[in-house]
Amino acid sequence: MKASVVLAPGLWMPAAAMALLSARLQRRGYEVHVFAYRGRSPYDANVDALAAFARGKTLFVGHSLGGVLILDMLMRHPEIPADVVVLLGAPVRGCLAGRRLGRGRLGRWMMGACGALWEERAPRWMRAAPLGVVAGTLPLGLGRALGGALPGPNDGVVCVEETSVDGMTGRALVRRGHSMLIVSGKVSGLVARFLASGRFT
Repeated sequence: MKASVVLAPGLWMPAAAMALLSARLQRRGYEVHVFAYRGRSPYDANVDALAAFARGKTLFVGHSLGGVLILDMLMRHPEIPADVVVLLGAPVRGCLAGRRLGRGRLGRWMMGACGALWEERAPRWMRAAPLGVVAGTLPLGLGRALGGALPGPNDGVVCVEETSVDGMTGRALVRRGHSMLIVSGKVSGLVARFLASGRFT
């Protein structure tokens, strides 16, 4: 029986954005299910919808807001089992670029109900399942256009430190921009390795 993986895309990204990562994981023998949602919809409703979607699936990979959704869903719904979780460029500690975007009326409209997520917070992973984090260090993204360079290593949208989860099993840094994380062959290899072993190395 094939292991089932849930993929969750980022804000403003359709489910089709995960097609390449999905195909690569399928070639490795996984059964892949992509969670489609509207990032501007009420966040709690998206969390609950993901919880319903996740029934019977125990492997999770989320990019950007999709990673934040997965982390929050698993923390809020302890009845849903998880064997392995991987977050790709997920701003789980808040997002400076998002806060900058939220200063304008258009930016607040674009973010919809998820705007409050970009405030600083400190998530802690309390489960026994391995949690892996992949963070990009190539600053190619909207972050610079929203008020100057982001501090420290970043992927152009999310700072490396914004991806940190207290209690995470491991973190891998890759020279990729934010949107490139889901199409990178190197990243998909890291994801597959972590799903199989619970480690990046």
